[in-house]
Amino acid sequence: MSSLPIPASAAPAPPALLSASLLRRFDVPGPRYTSYPTADRFVEAFGAEEHAQALRQRRDAAGPRALPLSIYVHIPFCESLCYYCACNKIVTRHHARAAEYLQDLLTELRLQVDLLGRGAPVSQLHLGGGTPTFFSDEELGMLMAALREAFDFLPGAECAIEVDPRTVDEARLARLAALGFNRLSLGVQDFDAQVQKAVHRIQPAAQVFALTEAARRLGFSSINADLIYGLPRQSRASFERTLAQVVALRPDRIALYAYAHLPERFKPQRRIVAEELPDAATKIDMLARAIERLGEAGYAYIGMDHFALPEDPLAVARRQGRLHRNFQGYSTQPDCDIVALGVSAIGRVGASYSQNAKTLDDYRDRLRQGRLPVVRGLALGRDDVVRRSAIMAVMCQGRIDFETMGAANLIDFPRYFAAELQALQPLAAQGLVRLDAHELEVTPAGWYVVRAIAMVFDRYLQADRLRTRFSKII
Repeated sequence: MSSLPIPASAAPAPPALLSASLLRRFDVPGPRYTSYPTADRFVEAFGAEEHAQALRQRRDAAGPRALPLSIYVHIPFCESLCYYCACNKIVTRHHARAAEYLQDLLTELRLQVDLLGRGAPVSQLHLGGGTPTFFSDEELGMLMAALREAFDFLPGAECAIEVDPRTVDEARLARLAALGFNRLSLGVQDFDAQVQKAVHRIQPAAQVFALTEAARRLGFSSINADLIYGLPRQSRASFERTLAQVVALRPDRIALYAYAHLPERFKPQRRIVAEELPDAATKIDMLARAIERLGEAGYAYIGMDHFALPEDPLAVARRQGRLHRNFQGYSTQPDCDIVALGVSAIGRVGASYSQNAKTLDDYRDRLRQGRLPVVRGLALGRDDVVRRSAIMAVMCQGRIDFETMGAANLIDFPRYFAAELQALQPLAAQGLVRLDAHELEVTPAGWYVVRAIAMVFDRYLQADRLRTRFSKII
């Protein structure tokens, strides 16, 4: 496959072609920009006390019009090891460990709420992992009860949970719905039996289809399916079959991730046979075919690796210019503070980011000393805030109006970003952005390499050029 069509819904411009050769040119490492500055820039000089001060400042500044919070809870446990996984996880079949960890979460919640104040409004909750359904129904019920007691969940709040299809059945889904969860994210990755065997994750397609049908009967408002291309034993033909099954499954949203093989950083990946990985050209072709196939099936391209049905709130937000981005990816929620709970969890309060201890022992020790488990973070400077605005505008709206953004940040945008606008000229010549004296606009073709456009505004990245720690753009 040498080219792929850009969906006409992406922009009013006529359909364009994005060549596979152009995609290959951008097959380079780069940040995903779930934050700016990115998490690799966090420092240990920002710790528990600095985070506590940020919580107090929000509490003192909050009034009756306080902006709603987003809450993220990290549950690290998994019953079995998936070889591709790069998440912070603990593989165990001893479910007794969950009870102790739940008490840790409740302790951290109390410490944060004591500083933040009880009753802050919440519009979004996400339980990630690991496998959140490692918790029993009773444990999940205790967690949800504690969260509802600590915060004011607004009507229509998005409550999402990541689900390993191998760990739940329809009865379990019903209990999740009764607890207030209204969105599911199913880890599919690939339907091919040989690929599943190679990554140590066996789950028959029939199981995923049955769960999806059950979730719809139970009234879940959105179902997301995660896919990965570039896994061992994947081929163009096998991935084509997986795409056909996913289209038949018809989840509301699809997250299509590229597998990043970094065995020197992630020990589980050492079990993957490198010779079984598809080469770069095959990966590009799989991506191109996925974009083409999903477009034909009616999915709107949201950006980067996200797709959604046209009536899904994410697609509506994309069309209306209301898209946002946080540590969970693209979101319909306004740019808001994030209270993060659990080992390794990353949060944001005001102009600061914080991250909890990455090991369970360190996380638990700090809590038992009555301390917040924050071990690093960052207080943003003025330049960070300005550049974050520009990067998120590129990533979410695909457009920067120089006058509007300049006024919002008290800068002369063309002068402040003169070097960056000059650096964008080659991308403009390739048809990926449109530039004039008043605005920057990402073209339909440019949306597929939007990370490369955003990277131009990243001062830290331009300063050191050490990008190998990031996944590849394509």
